[in-house]
Amino acid sequence: MPSVFRIIPTAQKYDWGKRGSKSKVAQLAVASKLPDFRLDENVPYAELWMGTHVSSPSKVATTGELLSDYLKKNQEDVGERIVNRFRASDGVLPFLFKVLSIEKALSIQTHPDKATAEKLHAEQPHIYKDGNHKPEMAIALTPFSALCGFLPVDRIVSHLETVPEFAGLIPDNVRKTFIASASSHVASSRETKKSLKELFTSLVTSGESRFVPALEALVERYKRGQASEVEKLLADLITRLHHQFPGDIGVFCPFVLNYVELEKGEAIFLGAGEPHAYVSGDIMECMATSDNVIRAGLTPKLRDVPNLVSSLTYEAADASKHRVKGAPFESCPHTWLFDPPIPEFSVLHTKLDTGVEEVHRELKGPSITIVTGGSCNIEWSGGSLEAMAGEVFFVAIETELKIVGYEQNTEVFRAFVE
Repeated sequence: MPSVFRIIPTAQKYDWGKRGSKSKVAQLAVASKLPDFRLDENVPYAELWMGTHVSSPSKVATTGELLSDYLKKNQEDVGERIVNRFRASDGVLPFLFKVLSIEKALSIQTHPDKATAEKLHAEQPHIYKDGNHKPEMAIALTPFSALCGFLPVDRIVSHLETVPEFAGLIPDNVRKTFIASASSHVASSRETKKSLKELFTSLVTSGESRFVPALEALVERYKRGQASEVEKLLADLITRLHHQFPGDIGVFCPFVLNYVELEKGEAIFLGAGEPHAYVSGDIMECMATSDNVIRAGLTPKLRDVPNLVSSLTYEAADASKHRVKGAPFESCPHTWLFDPPIPEFSVLHTKLDTGVEEVHRELKGPSITIVTGGSCNIEWSGGSLEAMAGEVFFVAIETELKIVGYEQNTEVFRAFVE
């Protein structure tokens, strides 16, 4: 195979996805003529997977061979250092690249660290499919919203003081301890984390006989326009989540988690043990190669509350803590680098107009590239190919790429490891 070759991604249909041609996943699948894809306007197309994860691996376009099988036989395309560092001798890349199209909120969830993932995989392999951690980064393709990480403690206290339906679910002693810890200038981080854990555990383990009537009362109050100044920013979100998941304890989580809204090109990163839920929009998502999710709300799927509350970091901070700012990629004037604080992956975002070209230096590791808009020509030593929206390519280690825009607003995303 040449240093650059097309791979076939897989489309996933989940209930939370955008339906039919409204989905960015479906748009890319149609544009690229994804094999065996038939557009149905009533089907929710949620994710496009690009990588080697065993749950839904990509294939080599020309042969139909699994990409992981090909890389297992051709480890020189990955590179010895990458193979050794990430134990990739089985052909599994250290990252998984995705497109997500979100109409309905995903579950309140977290991802385990490596030690926890190995333990859960050993104990419940039918639920936790692998033993790897799953730090992840989301880059907005359209306006995107999410819950991410615990709010600063003073803002949680404000919600306890102004939202009686929320405060009523927290036992008096837990609430008072949390408020005292938050207001104490001598309270240690350890004490604050302990009191936050007790508060969050009390919330997500509330019995239905308590939280369902409280939730109904809260939503009815908001529908009557009776939200305090503190609540107004969240009233619409709470009402929308309740409409999507009526009677679900997860609807209360915006009172303890940051709510963020990103514009196209902005990004957030979530490490292991950080609670989150994507709410709406289309994103590029990159993560360590794993499919482990521990859920606690906003879902009809299995909830594993004990493992979720025990695995969270309980770091309380402003949402800015989770933002990843794109930076110019070396000498490339049209490419931005999103580089989260983990070794498994980084992402390049290239934007070109007609006739404009960009040259990416040789990367010291393999990469996966997708065209998300427009079209371009991709050139390397020994070959070139035309690339349409939705087409996905594997790029071998130490391959210099020249990308030439064929249309206005051509966009290319490239996930890589070095």
